[in-house]
Amino acid sequence: MVEDYRKWEKRVRNLSPGRHLRYTLLATVVVVMIVAFIGSYRFLRSPVVKTTFGLTKFSSESEFRSYLLSSSWLLNYLPRTFTASFSVRDVGLEGGLAAIPERISTTNVQVAGIDEPDIVKTDGVNIYFSPPPLFYVWWIPGFRAEFPEFQYPQTHIVRAFPPENISVISKIDKTGDMLLVDNVLVIFSGSEITGYDVSNPDSPVETWSIEVNGSIIAARLYRGVIYLVTQTFVYSDIDFPLTLIRTENEAVTIGVSEIYRPVERIPVDALFTAATLDPMQGKITNKLSFVGSSGTSIVYMSQNALYITYTYYPSPLETYHRFIKEKCGDILSSDDMLRIDKLIALEISEEAKLFELETILEPYLKEISARAENYFAERARDLQLTGIIKVDLESFGIVAQGRVPGYPLNQFSLDEFNGYLRLATTIEPFIWMFGSVQSANDVYILDGELKVVGSVKDLGLTERIYSVRFIGEKGYIVTFRETDPFYVLNLSDPANPRLTGELKIPGYSSYLHPITENLILGIGRENLNVKISLFDVESSQPVELDKTILDEYWSDVLETHHAFLLDPDHKVFFLPAGQNGYVFSYENAKISQVLKTEISEISRAVYLDDFLYLIGSRGIVVFDENTWQKVSEVAFE
Repeated sequence: MVEDYRKWEKRVRNLSPGRHLRYTLLATVVVVMIVAFIGSYRFLRSPVVKTTFGLTKFSSESEFRSYLLSSSWLLNYLPRTFTASFSVRDVGLEGGLAAIPERISTTNVQVAGIDEPDIVKTDGVNIYFSPPPLFYVWWIPGFRAEFPEFQYPQTHIVRAFPPENISVISKIDKTGDMLLVDNVLVIFSGSEITGYDVSNPDSPVETWSIEVNGSIIAARLYRGVIYLVTQTFVYSDIDFPLTLIRTENEAVTIGVSEIYRPVERIPVDALFTAATLDPMQGKITNKLSFVGSSGTSIVYMSQNALYITYTYYPSPLETYHRFIKEKCGDILSSDDMLRIDKLIALEISEEAKLFELETILEPYLKEISARAENYFAERARDLQLTGIIKVDLESFGIVAQGRVPGYPLNQFSLDEFNGYLRLATTIEPFIWMFGSVQSANDVYILDGELKVVGSVKDLGLTERIYSVRFIGEKGYIVTFRETDPFYVLNLSDPANPRLTGELKIPGYSSYLHPITENLILGIGRENLNVKISLFDVESSQPVELDKTILDEYWSDVLETHHAFLLDPDHKVFFLPAGQNGYVFSYENAKISQVLKTEISEISRAVYLDDFLYLIGSRGIVVFDENTWQKVSEVAFE
């Protein structure tokens, strides 16, 4: 029997990923659900040993290779969902400048005092703008001409204050998201990080450069230190020590015995590294690494800790074996039950076991289908899990690890408050293709050791989370399918969080921003158009005080909170939409349009004193916020 299964295993491994998947889809109903369960999970784990939660380090290169190989087959054809790369500072100004504004806007960030990379930075006198590349091609039938030479984008340094003297004073050939630390401008360009001395902004000087082996998925600036999270693809025959980052004079490497892994077996194709970078010298000062699946990590940083998540799925084989033992004993023959028990005990790959299990179950599909659906619906929170790693900023060591059901949407799904971590997740273990298990959304409260102490469950059944914002003792959640339920949570008692209010309105909000203690702004879409909503959350029942629907179908704010700017002194906010830039007032709890610019490709705004600078790929236009008259402008060549 073992030899037969080994022949089957060899046959399965020889299938191409496409034939492999088509063969799997031959079964129907429950087996199709099994395949959907297997194929829809982005990051299934393939256990060899019984599950025990926690973290450990690899003991040898052979253990590392075995860990990767045991579940690598799942990565060949599983659907993948990738998180975007990247998900206040001290201002250093030269003495002797004639004019320095009293009000200087900063990048819109999640946590006050912790800066995030973006395409615009300002020191109050100069604006640093790093536009994305633009290259348009028009094709006219019958017309022959040479295409113009592609012009690589440059980072523009603009002397912006006072506005009447605005001018482009210099350029840097590299572009990307930026951080500004005193007189050092740090540019994240692909896998390269470069530092420039901009103490004389008329003539910036490159002072250091490092190259990441892989990609940068998050960066933060706090108290003069840059915190990085990088992703490096790994494979079973990779050599150690592994180079993580190359500087001009050395390579930062890691040995296999330094790498953390979950005790649970999860499909691994990436190494995640948290590191600290001295922006003055371009030196890596601390590092730690752990394995995971590419595209799964969400990074959140408080003023105390760095939190890194990884989503994974318990073994489908163990899950279905339990289902058969618990629910199908009266349907399957005793011989087939024994065959399944022997199959599970064999020392062959989980892949081969799953294919053989399908063959055994095929004659019983019609009878067990209803039981399977109900069984998995009751256990949805056991079928999709997110692990959380907590890195203490002071010691830069892992001080806690925990897990919750479901998966987080983005960095706003996590928030630390008074020593507790609040985490919002969507439980969605199937990709709904052949049946449905009802999705749900939960909020979990974890203590300093990342143990769950409280929760609110079943928000927006059949829906998924579109936006989250935790503010003090309250939490705001938006879920969506056909309407936009806006939930208000009271989180003052970590052990007893409560849903206190709910509002259902058309459309959804992708980004929530606190305007005042009792006013929340939502930016999203309704009937495909960009929608702006103003919510009153003072009472237990939220109220939509006002809304505006734009003609445009897209705003960068739907993708990045960095595109949004609030000016509380003038009670206005900026957002780009389509090719335009909008400024709206929220005075008297009413949304009213103050300004609309039709200058091409406006993407950001900053304010210096009472002047609003609207920044786009073609140039900068300055408006007086007291009169909303144009003051000056500068074009980018």
